Amino acid sequence: MCCFPPLVAFLTSAILFVPGFIGDCALADENDDGPTIELLKSWIKDHDLKDENLSALNSQEFSATALTADEAKKAATELWNARTKVLKQTRKAEFDNREIVIGELKMPFWYKIFGEAPAEGRSLFISMHGGGGAPATVNDQQYENQKRLYQPEEGVYLVPRAATNTWDLWHQSHIDIFFERLITDMILFEEVNPDRVYIMGYSAGGDGVYQLAPRMADHLAAAAMMAGHPNESRPEGLRNIGFTIHMGANDSAYNRNAKAEEWGQLLDALQAGDRNGYVHEVSLHKDRGHWMNREDAVAVPWMAGFTRNVWPARIAWIQDDVRHERFYWLQVPKETATAGDRVVASVNENEISVEYCEAKTITILLSDRLLDLDKSVSVRLPSGATSHHNVKRTIADIAGSLAKRFDKAAFYSATIDLSISESE
Repeated sequence: MCCFPPLVAFLTSAILFVPGFIGDCALADENDDGPTIELLKSWIKDHDLKDENLSALNSQEFSATALTADEAKKAATELWNARTKVLKQTRKAEFDNREIVIGELKMPFWYKIFGEAPAEGRSLFISMHGGGGAPATVNDQQYENQKRLYQPEEGVYLVPRAATNTWDLWHQSHIDIFFERLITDMILFEEVNPDRVYIMGYSAGGDGVYQLAPRMADHLAAAAMMAGHPNESRPEGLRNIGFTIHMGANDSAYNRNAKAEEWGQLLDALQAGDRNGYVHEVSLHKDRGHWMNREDAVAVPWMAGFTRNVWPARIAWIQDDVRHERFYWLQVPKETATAGDRVVASVNENEISVEYCEAKTITILLSDRLLDLDKSVSVRLPSGATSHHNVKRTIADIAGSLAKRFDKAAFYSATIDLSISESE
């Protein structure tokens, strides 16, 4: 379990402070920005950072200039602040209406705030209701019931209403998109800390946790599954988050209790082979059936003990049937990704080891939070072949990162593209 470093104040005459989040930097002496950052600031004054303008940065000559680590932080701050301004304008209506609309689908949401806001931002608990393949009135009732189930000591407790009324209402492909948008909106308007985001769900909502937590783990600090069924999902992607299962010991419908035990064994085995990962807790509540009489509420403070590590030293990624392009600091072309593709990679000092890879090409996303970009980066492939790369931080890469994900802790500033031999 890794925690985000606390805010650190450097009390000098030149610098007011440099907090852990790059989006909140307060620069004391703007005259020291250097020509590349000045060009960026000038360009931003003439262009709001809508999607098309963010992409257009790649055509600017200064966007390809190599940056120092300090310049990369400053560039990220400028881009983050400008992007925040635009998104607050474009997302305000959906936030005020408490409903996200994507295409023909709508996801209403309700939330309540508990406790005082920490200096580093509020926690966010996304809680998925039960129901599933039933009339809309049934799922509406479950939506209302979910609002009353849990109360964190601190944070935003948010309950979305599923956009469909199907049995798999919480793990269809649109859910990932809706949840990324929900998280962004809560960062924008309720000052949520992106390193303290949690998902949980009951019954059909628990089904969703089994599916979403492994494939969206890089957005999460921890997840809690209550009374659900995993279907075809796999646990390998949970390596860097906390994961807890709560199940009535007598909840035998669809073999839910047996599947909970099976997942506990799978997680035990994964942790035995990787002592720094797969922190988990599995509780089968004695004499309880599908309703656990709120005994599962202990999962909320358990999750709150975790903070996301978006730059972990080791990644295990199994591509779901709902394919993702990025997972932590790895990226693959979405159009070539296949369900079941497995990639395992780790970093030790300035060497990245791709231990196993079923993708034909991958991109390594680099940050000074992961390794020292002022030094050569070595990459070892599954075959044992090793390459050495002198990378450069650029505004183009930072802008590309922001265009794909509004996440100030997850900015990358350089990349390495790799071709993996089919023989490997």
